[in-house]
Amino acid sequence: MSAETGAAGDSPEDRIREAERRLEEAATLAAEAEKRAEAEIKALEADLEREREEKERALATAEERLSEIEAQVEAAEQRVEAAERRANTAEETIADELARARAGAASWLQSQLDSLRREAEGR
Repeated sequence: MSAETGAAGDSPEDRIREAERRLEEAATLAAEAEKRAEAEIKALEADLEREREEKERALATAEERLSEIEAQVEAAEQRVEAAERRANTAEETIADELARARAGAASWLQSQLDSLRREAEGR
């Protein structure tokens, strides 16, 4: 008797039991696959949430740093404006002193000329 003949000789009950066993085995495998898929989905969701939180922290840090930089820029601009005001004041002071020095020099030269004229007239 060959294997085919023996398999063909199985009773319908034996074939039903074998089909039920295969069905149960397939159902078990499907349930295990579903559990693995659910675990993988949960792991991916957790990874996604961690990445989102990391990006939010990085964004918050960047925004904080930007605020600090903006404050530093504002302070630097104020220092530049103050320096420009001091420079303008210094330039005005220098211009005033230069004008006084020129006036003083012109007065001195005029007095020297007057003195030389008086000497020349006296001779």
